[in-house]
Amino acid sequence: MAAMASALLFSSSPSYSRSRRQSIRRGFTLKAGLGTDARREEVVIVGGGIAGLATALSLHRLGVRSLVLEQGESLRTGGTSLTLFKNGWRVLDAIGVGDELRSQFVPIQGMVMRSEDGRELRSFMFEEEAPGQEVRAVERKLLLETLASRLPSGAISFSSRVRKIEKQGMDETLLELDNGNKVLAKIVIGCDGVRSPIAKWMGFAEPNYVGHCAFRGLALYPEGQPFKQKVNYIYGRGLRAGYVPVSTTKVYWFICFNRPTPGQKITDPALLKKEAIMLVSNWPRELLDVIHKTPDDVVIKTPLVDRWLWPGLGPPASTDNVVVVGDAWHPMTPNLGQGACCALEDAIVLSRKLAGAIKNGPESIDKALRDYSLERWTRIFPLTIRANLVGVLLQWDNLAVCAFRNNVMIPKLVRLGPFLEHTNFECELLEPVASV
Repeated sequence: MAAMASALLFSSSPSYSRSRRQSIRRGFTLKAGLGTDARREEVVIVGGGIAGLATALSLHRLGVRSLVLEQGESLRTGGTSLTLFKNGWRVLDAIGVGDELRSQFVPIQGMVMRSEDGRELRSFMFEEEAPGQEVRAVERKLLLETLASRLPSGAISFSSRVRKIEKQGMDETLLELDNGNKVLAKIVIGCDGVRSPIAKWMGFAEPNYVGHCAFRGLALYPEGQPFKQKVNYIYGRGLRAGYVPVSTTKVYWFICFNRPTPGQKITDPALLKKEAIMLVSNWPRELLDVIHKTPDDVVIKTPLVDRWLWPGLGPPASTDNVVVVGDAWHPMTPNLGQGACCALEDAIVLSRKLAGAIKNGPESIDKALRDYSLERWTRIFPLTIRANLVGVLLQWDNLAVCAFRNNVMIPKLVRLGPFLEHTNFECELLEPVASV
């Protein structure tokens, strides 16, 4: 089962309308030199990635205004694609963007697993093995733009990197930005990613490198990509790869490989692509074709990291009305395809709890944040460990272990339905109300 899930996890578009482009540009930049007084906000979200924008949109639909501080000059729409399972789609439906995104990405109907020599090990159809499952590879760029387009004007402040954070009295937190501006917030939500300054301020340790790195890319087929709507996984020794259609013209791919240290950062995209091709130069032709059709500037290489939230050995998810969401709290390896899905779950769970508590005062807010921390921890901690162990199993380079995986485990032991039980997550629609 580990073999199947890992591929999906690593997991074209029509032009945006003029109104959407205008909507996305309605962010602004807090300007320096406007005086020494700090701007006061009820809720400030640090980070304009998936977790931050989903949290802002969830709160907006529940009638709670928030300000998103994004360090980039615009939405950071780099990166390639991510795989969303049905739990992620349930959240997107709840916040009102599910159908819009579905229309742009092809549904994945099944998966095929092969060995590095091209031999088919196993094939699945989701409808037969896991009825009700929904899987699509989604471009990160389009996901962010869709979320941002639904926020009110002025909800995002660009070029707003947080330089310093400190408590201010009993009920507020002071955020000082690189440009010298200051924001006083009653509630701070850290959605600032794997290397989160908010999480560091709260006392969280740096994420742990797990011994694997990954190449990722997005291939372009202007005349139409030729692949069936299936995830394709290929397994070698200490090396695995996969590719999956994203849309009618784009295909996402990944290569995961063992490395004792992350190594030096390579900034030349052409060298990254060359290194990726060298790793799988003797693998099936279809995989190499996908990589060759990838523009150099969309090939990325990242070390895989996670953070295990052992009970009692680390700080809670919230303290003094500062709370962390998504990768800022629980970075996990992509072996279950749950990083983005869990960030979306965090966003809607936290927003529901906060929206009901804000009007009742500080004690209610504190309780809501503690309830969020406990509820989400019981789900996130096991998934983080499970994702890590799946990666360890799939990255074995021992000849006997790999032979067992390819000849016994995948063909005879893997069952798709039970393995995907963690994607069961239900949430009600967030009916829009007037913001306060």
